Amino acid sequence: MPIIINLDVIMAKKKVSLNELSEKVDITLSNLSILKTGKAKAIRFSTLEAICKALDCQPSDILEYKE
Repeated sequence: MPIIINLDVIMAKKKVSLNELSEKVDITLSNLSILKTGKAKAIRFSTLEAICKALDCQPSDILEYKE
């Protein structure tokens, strides 16, 4: 898949656990885990916005395009 999800990298840099982010963003652990592992087929802009706000980052920090 040419879209790489770097959520785990950003979470490690910010020292935020999956449980903490789940509570801050109000998303289930299972859905957040699916996103983190790159198995997600889609992401809502509102979810992406909430993650970026919670981690104080930009969408481009989380999503990356590689051929």
